[in-house]
Amino acid sequence: MKQKLTVSASPRWREARIEMDFEGGIISRISKDWALIAAGNGGDYNAMTASWGALGYLWEKPIAICFVRPQRFTRSFTDTNALFSLTFFGRDLRAKTHKVFGGESGRDTDKAQKAGITPIVFEEGAIGFEEAIETIVCRKIYFDDFNSANFLDPAIEKLYPQNDYHRFYIGEIVKFYKKRG
Repeated sequence: MKQKLTVSASPRWREARIEMDFEGGIISRISKDWALIAAGNGGDYNAMTASWGALGYLWEKPIAICFVRPQRFTRSFTDTNALFSLTFFGRDLRAKTHKVFGGESGRDTDKAQKAGITPIVFEEGAIGFEEAIETIVCRKIYFDDFNSANFLDPAIEKLYPQNDYHRFYIGEIVKFYKKRG
């Protein structure tokens, strides 16, 4: 199903410095607060929940890493678009957005409408959501698929009973947006 997208980012968003303005511990923000991975364009996009990821510095660039399983609808959007975003919500919207974006498929549901949030496009063309508090915009610079032959810890394989290994995307962080106020 084509997700509806009609709104440009409001002036309430400001560009910020991720190394100075990203609040909270990186591990807990990703693993416990979760984020939405979004990719696409102003006319067609998809987003999904993410509780695995990383932020860091690689190849002389600030980077984010996200992981998408092959059966996720978002995978085709992250594969075919140059940009992806990681969007974080406040506590008030976290449960509802994560239930819808983690439990519904964008193939047959307008997830943003069902969650009651507004999809937006930032000036670079990246997708975000007006009700969020922070959005990291990334330009893909590398991707690869996990290879089970390289797992050194046998416990990892147990996370893949269907052998549906994640593809990971490394993105250069090109913008970090933070909601004003």
